[in-house]
Amino acid sequence: MPQAGYTTGPADKPQHRSLSAAQEAGRIGAVRRYDILDTPPDGAFDRVAAMAARLFKVPVASVTIVDEDRIWFKAAHGLDGVSEIGREPGLCGSAILSDETLVIPDTLTDPVACDNALVTGPMAVRFYAAAPIITHDGHRLGTVNILDTKPRLITQDDTATLADLAAIVLDEMEMRLAALNALRTEQERRVEQEEARERAERDTAAIQAFASTLQRTLLPPALPVVPGLELACHYATASPQDVGGDFYDVFPLDGKRWAFFLGDVCGKGPEAAAVTSLTRYTLRAAALIDPDPDTVLTALNTALLLDPAVGTRFCTAVFGVFEPHEKEGFTVTVATGGHPPVYHLRGQATVQAVRPKGGMLIGALAEAHFASHTLHLAPGEGLLLYTDGLTEARTLGGGMLGEEGLAAFLVARTAPVSAPAVVEDTVALLDATPHGAGDDVALLALSVPLADAGVSLTASATVHTIAPAGEMPESCL
Repeated sequence: MPQAGYTTGPADKPQHRSLSAAQEAGRIGAVRRYDILDTPPDGAFDRVAAMAARLFKVPVASVTIVDEDRIWFKAAHGLDGVSEIGREPGLCGSAILSDETLVIPDTLTDPVACDNALVTGPMAVRFYAAAPIITHDGHRLGTVNILDTKPRLITQDDTATLADLAAIVLDEMEMRLAALNALRTEQERRVEQEEARERAERDTAAIQAFASTLQRTLLPPALPVVPGLELACHYATASPQDVGGDFYDVFPLDGKRWAFFLGDVCGKGPEAAAVTSLTRYTLRAAALIDPDPDTVLTALNTALLLDPAVGTRFCTAVFGVFEPHEKEGFTVTVATGGHPPVYHLRGQATVQAVRPKGGMLIGALAEAHFASHTLHLAPGEGLLLYTDGLTEARTLGGGMLGEEGLAAFLVARTAPVSAPAVVEDTVALLDATPHGAGDDVALLALSVPLADAGVSLTASATVHTIAPAGEMPESCL
């Protein structure tokens, strides 16, 4: 039965065919797409070559890929030590010029094959047949070849079998390409996830740094040193990414009087920070004009209501003025606007809640009024001001600490009334709760040391702060 396909023989006129530049460029692009050149041996392709050698009873069979200037052997049965050969003049180079199986019954009579190194060299190949490996979009990547050292003829069924083996090779290459693409997609996904995670971490760090920096601008860098008085404070935000609305300050009014305040703006974030800034500087400015605590809170209430940027935000606050008492200690006048009570610590086991009646929320109503109370802060006594993040902390039983719980804790303290000690003990109380404070917490303590306590009348002011994650707490002496 005659052989099928593109054949040359003694009586045949050679058929010289070639690919156009565009066709060759598309074919090379397809070769690159499968990413198979110079890959390690693969059992699937080796089995195809071995199967071809068995089926056709030939000593040599191979699976080749035709590159730009070489023929690369993906699998070679009976062809040891050869991984690639030049493309021109070539057997496989001719085989990819047609969609049909190329059969050369006798290489010595073929004008192209007769000069090939496999024919003229030690192998002395006399028979060659190759089926092109054709992609679904029509590009011929390479061939499945069978070679013999003696001339021979093959049937049309044989050429069809060789073409089937080439199709099997293409199927294997498609599966390999699909697996590679899946792997690349997964790697790209992981890279994107890692990049997204790193971006999120950078963004989080930037937000935390911004929030921390902004928060520091809303608080005094350090408490002043007040002769004859101890001062201590603590500030912690519930989240390092949010700017809190709690605030406090202590500042001089004149040669002998000082003012202090502590409060809480509703909400968090940049809007709350803007109101916090307005509140802090309004309180300072109003106190320098008229330090009466009721008048100062009234001025703040008016400022918040007149500023359209404030919107519906309001705040609670304690504002006080203290000056040396004519005998000893200090006279303190405190006004409140909707804020939790101030605790007057009058020695061990004696705590009094200072809660002037009538103090309303600040910035909620134009007709809001405020109330004040005057007390004597004697040696060995102190004041504790706080925001509601302290009393809203959850205890082991699940309930809030509350004002009663805080009062009970202060009554049970056995240490002397010292502003730094009161703040440290209160922070320890917070740390002992299961989840800490669920909200921002600001603490401000004032105390008058006993004459025999060994504390200088120019007592130091200590600032206790809780920094965002990754930063160390700071102290200012």
